Amino acid sequence: MQALAVRRAVSAPRMTSPWWRGAAAVVAGALPALAFPAPSLWWFAYGALVPWMLLVRSAPTARRAAVDGWLGGLGFILFVHHWLMPSLNVFIVILAALLGLLWAPWGLLVRSMLGGVPSAGRAVAAVAVVPSGWLMVELLRSWEGLGGPWGLLGASQWEVAPVLRLASVGGVWLVSLLVVAVNTALTLLIAVAAARMVAAVGLVVCALALGSAWTWAPRPERSGQARVAVVQPGIISGPGSLERRFTRNEALTRTLAGQDLDLVVWGESGIGADLGRRPDLVARLAALSRTVRADLLVNVDARIRAEGAGIFKRSFLIGPKGPTGDTYDKMRLVPFGEYIPARSALGWATSVGKAAGEDRVRGTRQVVMTLPPGPSGEGLRFGPLICFETAFPDMSRRLVRDGAQLLVGQSSTSSFQGSWAPEQHASLAALRAAETGRPMVHATLTGVSAVFGPEGERIGESIGTERSSAAVFGVPLARGTTPYVRFGDWAVYAAIGVLVALGLVWGGRRLRRPAPASAVPLARTAHDSAERPAR
Repeated sequence: MQALAVRRAVSAPRMTSPWWRGAAAVVAGALPALAFPAPSLWWFAYGALVPWMLLVRSAPTARRAAVDGWLGGLGFILFVHHWLMPSLNVFIVILAALLGLLWAPWGLLVRSMLGGVPSAGRAVAAVAVVPSGWLMVELLRSWEGLGGPWGLLGASQWEVAPVLRLASVGGVWLVSLLVVAVNTALTLLIAVAAARMVAAVGLVVCALALGSAWTWAPRPERSGQARVAVVQPGIISGPGSLERRFTRNEALTRTLAGQDLDLVVWGESGIGADLGRRPDLVARLAALSRTVRADLLVNVDARIRAEGAGIFKRSFLIGPKGPTGDTYDKMRLVPFGEYIPARSALGWATSVGKAAGEDRVRGTRQVVMTLPPGPSGEGLRFGPLICFETAFPDMSRRLVRDGAQLLVGQSSTSSFQGSWAPEQHASLAALRAAETGRPMVHATLTGVSAVFGPEGERIGESIGTERSSAAVFGVPLARGTTPYVRFGDWAVYAAIGVLVALGLVWGGRRLRRPAPASAVPLARTAHDSAERPAR
């Protein structure tokens, strides 16, 4: 009866209209955005895809299912990244429409697995196949040139301790698989009466997987504590803002004297001048290091003349005698914000928004920096990441495999005050910490600055966007290797395997299907006609 009701609802006049149906797809695709910060309705993620999937499964044709997938993807990208509108203006709609095309094949997959009245076997397969298809979309759009892994569905679970433990097993990818599997099972439960038992079993299996990770996944072994200070100057704009920002950072850092620090971290673009040509700034930074008796990690966004006159995003480690020699250049740049992909074709974006007028120079390798030896005789090893790079799971994993005991992200987000972006960005640090079993410091110019422990738990109080201050955090260190660090993106390969198996099954069925009977009548010979039948 419920399936009949669904079919009747779909056949209503408004839903048969392509315009009404298209609008419904955009709205349905936008719903998961509510699971991310700032709303942070994490629990909503487990049912947010159901309206979209119900709509797609009811598509009258495969082509319509692809269109519903595309429009839902457009809605998802547009609303998860709505805070980019002031910077990109109408161009964000064009980008969302292009990226939304990645969900068109997923729409076909949903209709093929959930459409009609699926058999028990097809329903069981759907709980694995539909999430695997979703993960392929996330994997493709995670490429830097397509916007990077911002808004991965699994990232919405950044404050749920059992799910963070699951992330330590298979990364954010495994969490996305779990969330979409629950949505798929709920869709079956609602729309297909004959598949309710399968759906219920699927939900139980998801719960058991989560419980198993919580119970059996290895926990990081605590190994001491580091005292790290974060300096957040707040919004400083207008004429002379670069010098005033440096002065504000300097003043806040001085307040940290006598607090037994290991490291002081400034946000991204805290310095807007080439330190190689500004010995006065270097002298002031070295003096600060001597005052607080700790090294400073600062970030320069400037044209560096000694290296081809390009604009770099470069992190410097500054000690009591000046630069220590440890530097890191940002490797993964923000599309349109720091470079324009295919500038010859898309350079016109600078005329409709705040796209980069000149491409930044890209770094070539990741770096693990080492602080001076402490009482134990060993210096703390930490891995710097700059802004957008904290969204990439592989970068933090690589740093930990190279020996980093602490992850440090330097960010700005000053262009997006009053939006969801600062909270979204800070939340990514919890995922990276849980995946790697290493604490992470997220330091920004204008908030939100936050610190997370080796299991993704929040350490201390975050520094909001309304504050200009410096804060000290006792950061718990840990040792050991999480399954994700050891085995990497195995969840992605498992999803690929599921889709390959599905393709083999479909291909085998096509090969076994008998050829259709010929519709051409048999030819008659000269001795076999209506007048002279054959004897």
